[in-house]
Amino acid sequence: MLDTLAYHVTILSRSFSAYTGRVLDQLGLSQGLLYPVLYIGRHPGCTQAELTEALGLDWGYCQRSVIRLTEDGFLTREKHGRAYRLSLSEKGKQAFEASHQVFFDWDADTLNVLDQTERAQLLALLRKIKPKEANTKLCTRR
Repeated sequence: MLDTLAYHVTILSRSFSAYTGRVLDQLGLSQGLLYPVLYIGRHPGCTQAELTEALGLDWGYCQRSVIRLTEDGFLTREKHGRAYRLSLSEKGKQAFEASHQVFFDWDADTLNVLDQTERAQLLALLRKIKPKEANTKLCTRR
């Protein structure tokens, strides 16, 4: 069991959660609210329906997340016809920048034991086994 992909993915996931948790606590965000902030930061003016579909969320959960992010000052909602367009507030933009960067910082810290060739090889192999339906709209270099 200890030398399975599932084991290593679980350990890396826990490491990432702990690492990002420290940054998110300082921002006043939870991990559950991180991904809506990242998506809206990359797609300003999106609707809640677009957010729900892109993140594969339950409509009710997404609704509660949008309400909480709005109440906490991370989002603005502007009515356009029957839908609301979602954008980050100034506080949300600051959170986006800090939380977006944490992905790359964690990579740098975690992959520092590999040389450039090994890093490229690892990432290429991970892309090869990534499920086709995996969301790639969240954390790409700008």
